[in-house]
Amino acid sequence: MIRNPAIRLTAFYAISLSFILLNIWVIVKKDSFMAMLLPVVLAILLLAIFAADRILWLVVLLTPLSIPLSMLMPWLTFDMFIPTEPLLVGVLLLFFLKIVSERRIHPALMRHRVTITILIYLFWILVTSLTSTMPVVSLKFLMVKIWFIVGFYILGVQLFENKSNIPKFVWLYTISLLVVIAYTISRHMGYGLTDQQAAHFVMNPFYKDHTSYGAALAMFIPFLAVFSFNRFSQPFAKWTARGVLAVLIIAFILSYTRAAWLSLSVAIFVWVMIRLQIRFRTLVITTLSILALVLVFQRQILAYLERNDEESSSDLIEHFSSISNITSDASNLERINRWHCAIRMFRDRPVFGFGPGTYMFKYAPYQLTRDRTIISTNAGDAGNAHSEYLGPLAESGLFGMISMLLLVITVMYTAFKTYKRLKDPQHKAWLVGAIIGLITYYGHGLMNNFLDTDKASVPFWGFTAMIVALDLFSRENLKKSEPFKSDHNEEAIRN
Repeated sequence: MIRNPAIRLTAFYAISLSFILLNIWVIVKKDSFMAMLLPVVLAILLLAIFAADRILWLVVLLTPLSIPLSMLMPWLTFDMFIPTEPLLVGVLLLFFLKIVSERRIHPALMRHRVTITILIYLFWILVTSLTSTMPVVSLKFLMVKIWFIVGFYILGVQLFENKSNIPKFVWLYTISLLVVIAYTISRHMGYGLTDQQAAHFVMNPFYKDHTSYGAALAMFIPFLAVFSFNRFSQPFAKWTARGVLAVLIIAFILSYTRAAWLSLSVAIFVWVMIRLQIRFRTLVITTLSILALVLVFQRQILAYLERNDEESSSDLIEHFSSISNITSDASNLERINRWHCAIRMFRDRPVFGFGPGTYMFKYAPYQLTRDRTIISTNAGDAGNAHSEYLGPLAESGLFGMISMLLLVITVMYTAFKTYKRLKDPQHKAWLVGAIIGLITYYGHGLMNNFLDTDKASVPFWGFTAMIVALDLFSRENLKKSEPFKSDHNEEAIRN
């Protein structure tokens, strides 16, 4: 620390002059204003060194506003979301340095069933990356998974040990989401709010299309409903939450995202099951029974669906009805085309798949003429498998899909067990918000996949971390309430 005032003043002017000269040189020689970002970069570096948790909060706040790097630098051969993913890379490096220095990670967290399931999920992605038809693509896919999981699951659980950080996470994402909503609706008004085609792109560049935008809205609506109607908040906080909830619902309707509408309907059904205190086992058996009936009567169901000729429309009822149109709706037919391609790819490579992240590069030869639609491309370069479950099936084989399903089941099992164990009504309300938010994505994942983006990954792993943090908390409280417990056990729990 420099104590001499004259030296401090001289240093201040020298640094300021150097910064100004650097900017002038970059603007004149490179025709760029990038040097102006240097103070922001330095501020972020200081945050990373002295308050790493602030970086995570910054990522949450910026996630709805992030944009693809390819928009700014289209000549690059790789892409990522900025500024969120570079920040998460920094968090990942700090995390590894912490592991090296401390040689341990939260023991209770690492032994948790959800963590073990995630490690199995990551291990199989690693294995199939090594056997991939495009190893570089697959290893990049693995790295993206790791920095989201480290940032918002492993470090997220530790953040949410302070329960007040749960609503903080939700509000930080929602505040920026409101900015995107205002931008989207203002653009949409220029085309007319009933223009269903415009709804597909008016959220660009912040969200790739209306499906990812609708999925994000669906994930946060349950939490805003919890904040709006719980009995713990102050009246002003409740009315603020209700106003925000109304905005989110309007944006949700105007997104014209049928998959998101359906996923929220499923989530409401699960909420009713929770309120009725239906056992998790009963819910699983019911789900499996429905799936079995669908498989047994699939021909009759397909014949019935083929009678539906409702097209995507600006009429909300007709638009929702068109979700089951598999005869003439191009969006639905293209989705089926992608699913068929994923299944055919799985049949060719059933054990290791083609490699994580490779579907979009490999599905073209698996398109059949009878499945192709007006939006299909000969190059097969129009996106992913449109399923969080069939995508891993094609890319990582049978165990890839099983590991994803195992993750969903383990998280929900943990959530239901935790709900029964929690005593604090406010904590239970937050847990319900996380459960229902995740259910919307699990349902949406049947028809789309966005976990390769920050928009979905941040809330997906964040909500998972909330459930695990509340589970660890409830177990600790349960053990504290047990009689004759030794001091040794208390120390183990704290660790």
